[in-house]
Formats: sequence, C-alpha cells, structure tokens
Amino acid sequence: MNQTDTRQRLIQHLTVHRYYYLLLAALTLLSVPVLKNLIADWIRDDNYSHGFFIIPISIYLIYRRRHDLAFPAAPSRAGMAVFIAGCLGLILGIAASEFFTTRLSLVVIITGMSLYYLGRANFRKVWFAFFFLLFMIPIPAVVYNAATFPMQLFATKVTAGLLQLIGVPCVRHGNVIQLPDYALEVLEACSGLRSLVTLMALAALYAYLTLPGTVRPIILFLAAIPVAVVTNIFRIFVTAIAAYAISTSFAEDFLHEISGLLVFVTALVLILILGGILRWRKRPS
Repeated sequence: MNQTDTRQRLIQHLTVHRYYYLLLAALTLLSVPVLKNLIADWIRDDNYSHGFFIIPISIYLIYRRRHDLAFPAAPSRAGMAVFIAGCLGLILGIAASEFFTTRLSLVVIITGMSLYYLGRANFRKVWFAFFFLLFMIPIPAVVYNAATFPMQLFATKVTAGLLQLIGVPCVRHGNVIQLPDYALEVLEACSGLRSLVTLMALAALYAYLTLPGTVRPIILFLAAIPVAVVTNIFRIFVTAIAAYAISTSFAEDFLHEISGLLVFVTALVLILILGGILRWRKRPS
C-alpha cells in the first residue's frame, strides 16, 4: 500500500468517526488539570513511572484489533450509562479534591464513551485496552497507608523466621530485625506494595497477549501478588545475610542500590515462567 492509499484511508477513517474523535479531544482538553497532576505523580514517584507507557500501549491494543471491528455499529445504551456515571464521579471528585476519584472517573468516561460508540460486539474485542488504563492511576493514599504496615510486619516476621531457621541470630522488634551488630529496619519502600502495581500491569498485559481463555489469564494476573510479596521477602532476607556475613556497608550501599532492580527482574522472570507453564499443554500421545 502506497502513501496515497494510506492517506486516503486515514482521511476516510477520520471523516466517518469524526464525532467520536471530536468528543474525545474535547474531553482531553477539559481534563487537562487532572492529567497534569497525574503526570506529575508519574514523574515524582518512580514506582508509577510506568504510567507513561500505559496510554500508548492501550492505543496499540486497539490498533492491533482494528480489522476485527465492524462498522456501522449500533450504539450501546449501557455505554451512555457508564459515561454519565463517570461524569458524575468526575464532578464529585473535583468538588472534593479527591485525586483518585477524578482519575478513575476519567477512565470510566472514556470507557463509557467508547462502549456507546463502538457497540457491545466491537467493545468486547478491545475491552482490555480500557481496563489497562487503570494501571496508570496511583494507589489511593487510604489504601496504601492501610496496607503498607501489615505488609511490612509480614515481611519482617517471615524474614526473621527464615534467618533463625538457618542459624542466624536475630530478634524481631516490630518491623526491625536486630542482628548481632546491625539493626535492619523494614521501611515502607520494602513492603513490596509499590512495585506491585507495575508487576500486576505487566502480568495482565502478558496474560492477555499470550494466554487463551479466561481462567488462566486471571490466574497469572492474581499470581503477581504472591510473587511480589515473596521476591520482596527474598530481598530483605539477602540484605540481612549480607549485613551479617559480609559487612553492613556492603548491605546498605551496593546491595541496597541494586537489590530493588534485581528483585523486580526476578519477579518478572517468575511471571514469565508461570505464564509459560499455564500456556503449556500436554501433547496427545
């Protein structure tokens, strides 16, 4: 296909679907303050820097199914209901200065508008692209604060138990593991909650693209939670071993700098392995 044909198809596409794109552009302009604050969070917090990739990936997921969409399509009334619910949530979120509600409502509005325009049959083919947008929204502060400390305590308890199991003398005081010459404090960043969103986003995308059916993608998606917890405990365990057997400076400096990246890569590899296991089927004899 030459450039002229491509340009003509693009012009035809924009002409046929102009109202949808005009409404989407108007919504984007009205949501500039919400998007600006969201992007600021992506820049400020490395744990949510993956947000920059979510929208391009969602657009690609729709693009790859473009030939499966059939037009004209009957509008979905359910989409209009979702759109109205999202608008109400956006208004309430802005009035209450509640960032999570406004951001979630923006995704709901886009989803409802697309469902109405595409129709149910078309939307079922690209629904994941809109679900994937949820991963660009940071965890609400209420949820984060409520879940962080229990996860800190759990990681500390398990790590202390493992250390005692292999004969390393230690005493646990809350979220602090007291070694003979070193006190290892499990901070909020070591709870594993921050990396969980990124890992779940990658697991969801990998499951959607590679696993058939419904059950196996859900299993892989939910498996990201225990994988994140286990690899984070392993990180704390290795740090404690390094502080006890090598030196505290090695544990605090070199190991601390690279352990976060290594743990995330390990968790990602485990997700890929589990995905391969779920994808494997025994060949008939």
